[in-house]
Amino acid sequence: MIIPVCTLLTETSPQALPLGAACIVAAINAHFAKFANSNSEEQKIQAKLAVFSAEDNPTPDFVAKELLAQNPPAICFSVYVWNYKFFSDVANIIRKVANNVFIIAGGPEITAHPASCTEFDYVVSGEGEEQVPLLLEKLILQKQANISRHIHGSRVAPEKLISPYLSGTLNPKDYSGGALWELARGCPFKCAYCYESKGEKTVSHIPMNRIKAELDFFKQKGVSQVFVLDPTYNANKQKALELLRYIKKVAPEIFFHFECRAEFLDKELAKAFANISCSLQIGLQSSHKHVLNLVNRNFDKQNFVRKINLLNASGAIFGFDLIYGLPGDTLNGFKESLDFAISLYPNNLEIFRLSVLPGTTLYDDGEKLQLIAQNAPPYHIQSTSTFTQRDLTKAEKLAQAASIFYSQGRAVSWFISLLKPLKQKPSSFFEEFSTSNAVSQNCVCIKHQEIEKLQIDYIKKRYLQSNLKQILPAALDLIRINGAMSRAYAENLSTELHLSYHPEDLLSPYAQDIIFFAKNAKKFSCNVKIFPGKHGPQWQL
Repeated sequence: MIIPVCTLLTETSPQALPLGAACIVAAINAHFAKFANSNSEEQKIQAKLAVFSAEDNPTPDFVAKELLAQNPPAICFSVYVWNYKFFSDVANIIRKVANNVFIIAGGPEITAHPASCTEFDYVVSGEGEEQVPLLLEKLILQKQANISRHIHGSRVAPEKLISPYLSGTLNPKDYSGGALWELARGCPFKCAYCYESKGEKTVSHIPMNRIKAELDFFKQKGVSQVFVLDPTYNANKQKALELLRYIKKVAPEIFFHFECRAEFLDKELAKAFANISCSLQIGLQSSHKHVLNLVNRNFDKQNFVRKINLLNASGAIFGFDLIYGLPGDTLNGFKESLDFAISLYPNNLEIFRLSVLPGTTLYDDGEKLQLIAQNAPPYHIQSTSTFTQRDLTKAEKLAQAASIFYSQGRAVSWFISLLKPLKQKPSSFFEEFSTSNAVSQNCVCIKHQEIEKLQIDYIKKRYLQSNLKQILPAALDLIRINGAMSRAYAENLSTELHLSYHPEDLLSPYAQDIIFFAKNAKKFSCNVKIFPGKHGPQWQL
C-alpha cells in the first residue's frame, strides 16, 4: 500500500526542496521495513513523496485526484504558512469523496495551532519522525480506534533520524542541482517572532559521520549549491571549524549558504568561511537595542561592527536580515537600521515585513504590544502603536527598492562610493528610487543586466541633477565593470565593455573615493572583455 506524503512548494528550487516531507517518508519506510517479510499485502506499506509546485498552479481538485489515484489508506500533508489554505481545501475534497482515507497533517503551521486545524483527521505537532509511523501502524495494521486526534511529537534523538538523501528519498538533481542540508535542530535563543521561541531551547546536532556521508553524496551527485539549515551554525566553534575544513578538502566546488550569529564570530572562523565558496546570512533585524529587547534579542552595536569588520577583512561574503514592523520600531527607525546595515558593506539584504505567527511568543503578547496583524497566512503585521499602516506601506516600497537596486543589483562594491557625491543616506536614496518609474515596472527576479540598466539610468539622472557631470564617466564605469565581474562569477558569463578608464584603476582601492578618482585618474578609453577564469573573474583588453 502506498501512503503519499504531500507538500506544495512555493517554487521548484533548492531553497524550496521538500526536506520536511522527505524526512517523514524516510522515517515511515524505515519503520515499516520490519514488516517487509510479512505475507500480508496489507502490511507492505511504503511512503512516497507527492510534490506539487505553486509555479504549476495546481487546483485542490487536481491534487486530491492525484493523491487518491493509488487508493491509499492514509495521506499525510506537510503544512506550512504558504500552503495551509490549499491543503485545507484538498482535505475537505478528499473527505467528501473518500471518507475511509485517514488524513494526517504535520509541519510548522500545524504545530502553531493544532486545535484549530479541524480539516484533518489527525494532527502531529513538533517533530514527526517517530509519531507519524507509529500512528500509521495503529490506524492501518492494528486498526485501533479512539486515538487522540492531536499527537505531540517530541524531540527525536539525532542518531535515530534517517537521512532523506542517503536513504534515496531525495535526489538533488530534481531540484536544480541544489540541496537543503540539515545539520541541527532547535535553537538556544528565544526570539519572540520565531516558532523556536516556545520550543525546546536545546540544540541537537546531526552526527558528524552522517553529515560527512551526505557531503560525499552531494559531491557524487554534482550538487552546485547547498543551503545549510542551522540557525546558529557558528555557536559551537569547534564543530563549525571541523566541517568547514572538511568542506574545503572534499567539496571546494560547492557553494554553501550559512546562517550565523555575529556575536560568535572571531578571526579564525572568518578566515575559515573565506577559505571556502560560501555566503553567510546574519540576522540583524534592527539596529535599535530597545526594539530588539521587545522581541528577546540582545544587541551590542559596537561589538556587532567589530565582528562584521572581521568578515570584511577576511573577504568572506555575507548579508543581513532586516525586519520592518517590529514592536517599538518606527519608519524612521527602520530607515536608520537600513543605513546602518549598508554602512557595513553587506553583499545583500533580505528585508521582511514582520509576520506575527501563531505559536510564537509575539503572537501571545500581541494584544499587550498593540500589534494588529492578519489573522490568516502570511500573518503580516498591519499596524503597531508606533508603526502605522501607511508607514508600513512606505517601508515595503523602500525594502523593494533596496532589494532591486542594491541586492539584486549586486551594488556592494560601488554603492557607498557613488552615494557620497550625492551627500545622501542610503535610505533616502532608496526612497527616491522607489518613487521612480523604474520600480513601477515588474522588477522582481529580472536578469542582472536589466537591473544594471536601471542603475545606470538612475545614477546618470541623479548625477546630472546634482551637477556631477564631470565624475559621471567614472561612476558609470564602476557600475559596468563590477557588474560584468559579478556575472562572470555568478553566471559564468562573458561581457564586452567600452570603458573610459583602465580596468586596473577602476578595480583599485582608489576608485572607492569617486571624486578623488575622477580628479586624479588618467582617462584610458578602451574595450575590455570580462570573462570567468579558473580562479575567479578575469579581464583582457
